[in-house]
Amino acid sequence: MDDKYLDFNEKRMHIFGELVKRYWNGRLNTVTDLDELTEDIMRRYGFHPEEKTFIQDHIRLAMGLEPTGNADFREELDLVKSSREISKPVVAKIEGPCEYCDRHSCECVSMGKYETLLYSRTKEEDEEGDDDCLECGYCASSCDFGSIAEKIEFLPIVDLLKESKEPVFAAAAPAIVGQFGDNVTMGKLRTAFKMMGFEDMIEIALFADILTIKEAFEFNKLVKKKEDFFLTSCCCPVWFNMIKKNYPDIYEHLSPSISPMIASGRILKRLYPNAKVVFISPCIAKKSEALEPDLKGAIDYVINFRELQEIFAALEINLEELSPLDKDHASLGGRLYARKGGVSFSVKTVVNRLEPSRVIKLKAKKVDGVKECKAILDALSRHEDIDANFIEGMGCPGGCVGGPRTNIDTVKATAMVNEFGEDSFILTPFDNLNVMKILKQLGISSIEEITQNEDMKKLLSRE
Repeated sequence: MDDKYLDFNEKRMHIFGELVKRYWNGRLNTVTDLDELTEDIMRRYGFHPEEKTFIQDHIRLAMGLEPTGNADFREELDLVKSSREISKPVVAKIEGPCEYCDRHSCECVSMGKYETLLYSRTKEEDEEGDDDCLECGYCASSCDFGSIAEKIEFLPIVDLLKESKEPVFAAAAPAIVGQFGDNVTMGKLRTAFKMMGFEDMIEIALFADILTIKEAFEFNKLVKKKEDFFLTSCCCPVWFNMIKKNYPDIYEHLSPSISPMIASGRILKRLYPNAKVVFISPCIAKKSEALEPDLKGAIDYVINFRELQEIFAALEINLEELSPLDKDHASLGGRLYARKGGVSFSVKTVVNRLEPSRVIKLKAKKVDGVKECKAILDALSRHEDIDANFIEGMGCPGGCVGGPRTNIDTVKATAMVNEFGEDSFILTPFDNLNVMKILKQLGISSIEEITQNEDMKKLLSRE
């Protein structure tokens, strides 16, 4: 076993932190600067000259670029400067450390599984492709040797913040609460983002409120009999991909709604046509979702919580010492989207408001983790009675609070999300005056028009 490859997920964060520090401060302008960074990293961790390309490829990934296996840097900095988007694939394989691993294959560890290799080690296996990949990103978070890693999208954001006159919004996932310390409030995070040059930090939970209302109307329309059921599409791209790729027989029961992340980008860009939107995420899957052909353009870049923690450290931003800029964007229900059962709770509160005397009540089934998601979908596909008509699935254990790029454990994160949700002065999405303010700016005069207005339906739905 070669110790320098162990726990490489943390070592690659050090690489990223050094990259951020130098790029932000104008000390990364030439190939020579990249070479110096490479040498510094190699000395720190004891890498040999023949392992140089491994470190260089991790630097490339930390710049948001493809690993090339080239022994020298060439036009990487020019590519970053000219880039206005990150290309697929988000997750890449780097040659080298697999020889130190005792696994026989790199499998999607959360799957349970679909009996498919996600990242294989032979050319023949690579050529077979992997149509079943859910793009969950757990392969990257579970590879301790640095053989599988995702692109980091921050360097192009630095150029936007420093050089662009366009407003740049940070759209923060509800699971962000508590991720940066017990005493770091959402108001302090907003202050930190504004210090970096962002126009503002927006709660994604606000857009969850809008989509909650949309899905409540859809549930009322589609669930009329005891045997009817409705699959929510909100939040989790792993859940959506699993249904789309593997369960065509029940795909028609899936809501056409986009996720709150995509809704935030589409709506903010409608209100601020030149705006750029950066999603702050608990997971890797959102990076792939932002690049889906029918969703592309809503979100410009995705940064996860672990990356953001390294950014704050590199820029020497002490969050606890900041004065908070507090705003109340979202309801209890919207904020609870961060954890298992939150979507069901939120949609049910609105269904009960829309049709208080409804005969067929919303009865939810909440599943988390890919194994449980697969089990419930198998049962539905076999026409088994699951004693529920609203099914919520989240690919990560515990929901988004259990994402592979979070900073605190799931139990603590869930408690903090619940507490933050209860702190909201807005009980349900139906009571959120911010929702009505946005809808009026979009030309919508009543809640009912969310599903009746053709422009609004297009704005909040997948193609």
